[in-house]
Amino acid sequence: MQRVDGDVRRKVEVHIIRRFAFLPGVFLCLTAALAVGGDMLASWNSSTNDTTLMAVAPPPFSKGIFPCSECHKPDDKVNRTPHVVDAHDDIVFEHDAKNRWCLDCHDAQQRDTLRLASGALLDFRESFKLCGQCHGDKLRDWKAGEHGKRTGSWDGKKQYLLCVNCHNPHSPRFKPMKPLPPPDQQGPLK
Repeated sequence: MQRVDGDVRRKVEVHIIRRFAFLPGVFLCLTAALAVGGDMLASWNSSTNDTTLMAVAPPPFSKGIFPCSECHKPDDKVNRTPHVVDAHDDIVFEHDAKNRWCLDCHDAQQRDTLRLASGALLDFRESFKLCGQCHGDKLRDWKAGEHGKRTGSWDGKKQYLLCVNCHNPHSPRFKPMKPLPPPDQQGPLK
């Protein structure tokens, strides 16, 4: 996944023109999406000619925590044994805590990036790929618009919220909520 630059944009535009020329409305929507730029990310798979475009909101960072490199330096000695990190005592880790810990997702040397199981590094704006390694069904549904939130209009800028816009990555399960009482009934229904 990379930011849309001129070369990638041209490849995507050519692909769209070839693949969707018979659907003028789809062509118009996708061309408008390309024109947005900014936080637009593009994935191009040349072997399958598959193009995925997503405008994503920046992830919500905790104040005073990011960028991590302000405290963690690349040459710092790293304890790779799972342990409680005193400097982050405000983080409650409840995300498969028996089997996971910080360095399963955060890179030990380049702290301002995330790390896939393959070792590939990711920008925080691509965190959906990291989540999708274990939660593939949710990633599929998110890409299809069945999970998560999207904003925008059909002919304008669109934005997909990342998993972390709704779920705390360290404790992703929603907290229980007490239901509100039913509304007062004003009188008999007619």
